[in-house]
Amino acid sequence: MHQLNYHHLYYFYLIAREGSIASAAKLLHVTPQTVSGQLSTFEKQLGYSLFDRVSKRLYLNSKGKLVYQHASEIFEKGARLVELLHADNEAIDQTFVIGITDAIPKVLAYDFVHSTMALSNNVRFIFREGPFDSLISDLALNHVDLIIADRGVAPGTQLNANSHFLGESHLSFFASHAQLSHHQDFPRSLNGVSLLLPGIKSGITLGLTSWLEANQLHPRIVAEFDDSALLKVFGSEGFGVFCAPSAIADHVADFYNVACIGEIADITERFYAITGKNRAQHVLVNSIVAEAKTLLGQTQHKHVKN
Repeated sequence: MHQLNYHHLYYFYLIAREGSIASAAKLLHVTPQTVSGQLSTFEKQLGYSLFDRVSKRLYLNSKGKLVYQHASEIFEKGARLVELLHADNEAIDQTFVIGITDAIPKVLAYDFVHSTMALSNNVRFIFREGPFDSLISDLALNHVDLIIADRGVAPGTQLNANSHFLGESHLSFFASHAQLSHHQDFPRSLNGVSLLLPGIKSGITLGLTSWLEANQLHPRIVAEFDDSALLKVFGSEGFGVFCAPSAIADHVADFYNVACIGEIADITERFYAITGKNRAQHVLVNSIVAEAKTLLGQTQHKHVKN
């Protein structure tokens, strides 16, 4: 049995990470022919092809994905070891990577995490934002420890992950102060007005459009946004009415200088923390999940009380 050649493994790792031989060659300061030759040697030593070659592009096949997963862990741990050996602050001895989907308001993610972060002096937190599917792929490769999302993992999926339901929030609608006079009769005032919607991948978009139809409300949808922060910026500039979770209504009103024109209890946005099963009982996961459940529970209690 041949020993693994880590030099060849590193070439493969960079090709897979960067997406092409040419990009890997630039990082390594060698020619693409050299990188291609190293990859071919590595594949011959393993006895497997690691990429499918389609129209001159490389795509990881099933064997390649497996090798890339382990290569990523090897080289990330190696880089971390070097960092720790040279660090002035030896108290930092672990990293914890949190993925936040585009649809999650950033202030809500902050509310979920900041208490745990403040109490974890020996942890370096890394925050990554992206689409749900992309972050789920990172979770499968152990590149992310926890994902905060507006939906859980679909039932029956082959992904080795747990979805922790954090709670839910009703939906509030907002308008710029210049538009307030048009919204005295909410929700009927939504008829004919410009409306900014979350993107189709958002967990509430289908429920929101169904609610509008059921209540015979016909606003003019002028734009859709995958990024919730960008949606609020356009709303604050008067491009249309927009909605956000009631859990952050006060923050939205203050930060974006808009006014809440109404709240809908019939629509709720749900929130989840998704982890790999090997991370399900991690102390940081438990802390963040507990904090998020408490905050969302307080918000719902406040709504019912009012």
